[in-house]
Amino acid sequence: MDTTQLLKGVLDLAVLAVLREDDGYGYDILRRLRAAGLDEVGDASVYGTLRRLFTAGYLTTYVVPSEEGPHRKYYALNPAGRTQLTRSSTVWRGFAGTMDSLLDGKAAA
Repeated sequence: MDTTQLLKGVLDLAVLAVLREDDGYGYDILRRLRAAGLDEVGDASVYGTLRRLFTAGYLTTYVVPSEEGPHRKYYALNPAGRTQLTRSSTVWRGFAGTMDSLLDGKAAA
């Protein structure tokens, strides 16, 4: 199965989940997603997702100076983002439960 197609459908949710506890800058968020097991997520996909979530009003940003290079733009969940995370989590869990039932042969006929 091509996991890149699955990632496209859940990357917004994954990014929101990664930012639930700690703010992060682009590369940090990418690293955390990969550390969680989403090895195939691409740099451009994450940066595009961050821009889209910010434009949608789910994230706030702030800049932190860096002694090791350019300033870093941090992303943080705002109240609308937390609401969206809860909403999307509910949808994902329902979908995943349905898929588990189908795969286990327990789906209603």
